[in-house]
Amino acid sequence: MTDRPIRPRRFFPARLRRLPAWSLVVAGTAAGGLLGGAYGVLQTPVYTATSYVVAVPGKKSDPAAALGFAQAYGRVATQLAVLGDAQRQARVPVRTLRRSVRTATSPDAPMVAVSATSARPKLAADMADAVSDALTRHAGATAGSTHVSLVRFARAVRPTDPSSASPTVTGLVGASAGGLLGGLALLVRPRRGEPGEPAPAASVPGPAPAADVRGLR
Repeated sequence: MTDRPIRPRRFFPARLRRLPAWSLVVAGTAAGGLLGGAYGVLQTPVYTATSYVVAVPGKKSDPAAALGFAQAYGRVATQLAVLGDAQRQARVPVRTLRRSVRTATSPDAPMVAVSATSARPKLAADMADAVSDALTRHAGATAGSTHVSLVRFARAVRPTDPSSASPTVTGLVGASAGGLLGGLALLVRPRRGEPGEPAPAASVPGPAPAADVRGLR
């Protein structure tokens, strides 16, 4: 008597093949929604504070030049020279400022918006104000040659609501991504025939007519 290896019966693949096609989309949407919602719940809330400075032309400067200098100062604000000066006031390393601070300018107004993000609302406001103050000092040091200075327009306000996405938003995004992946899997999966449908017969070429055979001799 020989021992034959016992092979487990494949119940699940057969059952999965009998599921309707749209079940892939439903499963992907549900899984994506659960994962996205869990990410929104577990992630650390992030707060954003914004400070504003405005470029003011001097007596010997064209008012239109202030707009161009505002664009230039917006790019300079995240450079090492400004951030190195701002770290003393913000009491954080330069690498933290470089990672957390962003600037934005307007094509219509000579204004620079300095935004900082942090898990602590007070720290976000302190970093935004520190970079704005350092940028204002650097602009004042060169105002004699540029004839344009920066003036604080509005200090950063300590945020009360997080700027990061809520669990509802992350859940909806995850559900959309999961549904899209399920739809793609539905498109690329192999087609199967209907139950009881006979397989297509192989086409076999018939014998050539006798007239054609004689013509080839």
